[in-house]
Amino acid sequence: MSATQSKQQQSKDQILIIEDDRSLREGLAMNLRLNDYTALVAADGENGMQMAFDTKPDLIILDIMMPCWSGLEILEELRKRDNDVPVLILSARSTTPNKVEGLKLGADDYMAKPFDLPELLARIDVMLRRRHTEKQNKPPLILGNTTISRVTRTVLVLNKAIRLSAREFDLLCLFAESPGKVFTRDAILEHVWGWDYEGTARTVDNFVANLRKQLQTKHKATLRIETVPRVGYRLVL
Repeated sequence: MSATQSKQQQSKDQILIIEDDRSLREGLAMNLRLNDYTALVAADGENGMQMAFDTKPDLIILDIMMPCWSGLEILEELRKRDNDVPVLILSARSTTPNKVEGLKLGADDYMAKPFDLPELLARIDVMLRRRHTEKQNKPPLILGNTTISRVTRTVLVLNKAIRLSAREFDLLCLFAESPGKVFTRDAILEHVWGWDYEGTARTVDNFVANLRKQLQTKHKATLRIETVPRVGYRLVL
């Protein structure tokens, strides 16, 4: 890959910094932007948690000691909800037990403060390249006469492309990745719309109805989104 291509690839990557130290937070954001990343910032654990789910970053740089939610609590919550975003812990706690705790909870890397900026950038580059490779190698989901590519975000029914909105595609993927699993409306709102979204069950019902119309009624897909009374929805073949 050429330097130009590498730069173009990096420009697409969005990194969320969750750090309560203002000077460190702003310094990191500035240096990431100078290296063609998109930098998002959160000054405490509560905002950081919400942004982690709402913005769906490509990587998170996470401090441990913060108000509201600690970094370890955020990490544990992310992994509990099957969010596999790469996480690099940046902490003044440099002892082995603290590193082990962070890694056991699902952190991908751990650096102690103070840190060397070129090393941090190199580690970020490695984590993101690994992430992109994993995404490119993710096979399409084939369910009956429907093929869903999570890499290109396209859906084919009987080899004909159908048009879905970004939210409809995310909703379909949620069901398609776990066929037969029942999702409550609250779980769907959280996975598809993000953490602390102030929508209602009616929001989910409307999107499911439209997705059904696109798939089954208009394009004759063999997969079905079934209503589970008083609970939610599941995908069946």
